Amino acid sequence: MKKLSFLLTTVFMLGFMTLSAQPSDSDPVGKEPGKCYAKCLIGDEYETVTEQIETKAASKRVEVIPAQYEKVTEQMEKTAAASRLIAVPAKYETKTERVMVKEESKRLIYVPAEYETKTEQVLVAEASKKMVAVPATYETKTEQILVKEATKRLIAVPATYETKTEQVLVKAASKRMIPVPAQYETVTEQVIAKEASTKIARVPAQYETTTERVEVAPASTKWVKRKADKNCLSADPNDCLVWCLVEVPAEYKTVTKRTRKACAAGYTASGEDCIKTTPVPAEYKTMSKKVVKTPATTREETIPAEYKTVTKRVLKTPATTREEIIPAEYKTVTKKVVKTPATVREEAIPAQYTTVTKKVVKTPATTREEVIPAEYATISTKVIASPATTREEAIPAQYATSSKRVLKSAASTREIQIPAEYTTVTKRKLVKKGGFTEWREVVCNYKVTAELNRQIQRALKDRGYNPGPIDNIIGTQTKAALVKFQKDNGLPIGSLDVETMKALGVNY
Repeated sequence: MKKLSFLLTTVFMLGFMTLSAQPSDSDPVGKEPGKCYAKCLIGDEYETVTEQIETKAASKRVEVIPAQYEKVTEQMEKTAAASRLIAVPAKYETKTERVMVKEESKRLIYVPAEYETKTEQVLVAEASKKMVAVPATYETKTEQILVKEATKRLIAVPATYETKTEQVLVKAASKRMIPVPAQYETVTEQVIAKEASTKIARVPAQYETTTERVEVAPASTKWVKRKADKNCLSADPNDCLVWCLVEVPAEYKTVTKRTRKACAAGYTASGEDCIKTTPVPAEYKTMSKKVVKTPATTREETIPAEYKTVTKRVLKTPATTREEIIPAEYKTVTKKVVKTPATVREEAIPAQYTTVTKKVVKTPATTREEVIPAEYATISTKVIASPATTREEAIPAQYATSSKRVLKSAASTREIQIPAEYTTVTKRKLVKKGGFTEWREVVCNYKVTAELNRQIQRALKDRGYNPGPIDNIIGTQTKAALVKFQKDNGLPIGSLDVETMKALGVNY
């Protein structure tokens, strides 16, 4: 009974496929001599559609624009303007003068005699006759001989000085103005410490989560391969397929989105929050400031002159010279004098000569007079170039700077549109229903050569499909790779059709 039901169902499905899926069961249209045709399975054609789904609805939020303040700076008089007399000190200039310390004088400088060396032969012994000496008899006499003649010399008599003390004006008497400060009194007033404003209370908005199912892929049908026809003449059973049309249910995707709840009473929506605005009054503080009670004045004060005691040496007696006689010097010499002259007896003695070198005076010693210049000391004194005076100077009033904030624009609110949020969903949309067979031009059997098989295997491998070993045979692994290539590229499935050959770039 079960076999009968299955057989009836199979016959019914085949009949339905024949009526609805196959366009025609007759001979191929437009056949040409020399070309081969076969029925190839046509798959469903899809296109990818991208659409946006709203996940969060558009809303509005109220944004508070805070009040704007500007800083105002004003000056309060702290000290009133006044005038004072400023002492202008006397000006001094430095004058330099030369004071004689020692007068000009003269001194005698000894100029020594100059000598030159002369060589001459002195007769030591004349040629004579040798006489036998008869010694004389001597007696001792003492006499003074001149060693150094009497001379004169000039002795420097130094100048004499005396010390004198005098007072020199260092700073002339002057006057100065002494400022008498102003008197102040304290005044108290109230100023704004903090401007009036608004207080904003924020409460986070409340959301609720909703879930929605969105259709990603519509319901469709697909052809399911069944047992091959036993009468198929092809070596590959995939060439003779029995297909059954099976319903494919639609595909859905669950999308979760957040929906905002309404704000509580007294609150308004602002972005992600609910806000409530409350006015805050201004704050004041008491400020004390000093104001002038009695303006500042000046009084005149006399400054006495200043003196300095200076001690200096003053020439009393100029330097001179006096002549002093230097007495001659004598030396006592004891010598022997002839008392009885010696006598001689004659003996011939040849003359003897010796070379004697002696210094003779070329230029006698003299003295030359040299002028000793007077000595001066440089003394610098300050003399008044301009006497000390006073000048009146205006003393400007003093001000204290007080800064305060002044309301420029009051706080307000503005409404900001919050756009809805979307998520992008990509889904496949059926363009053309497949699952039927059509007559397509295929490679004739006599053209299916080992070279063609090798080209197909290499083309599949170059495109990332695994055809197995390049053995020039369309085996099971090569057929599986070929069918996968046809499905991936939307080509007719199950044959070596012309479209597949072109897609592989194979020439046949």
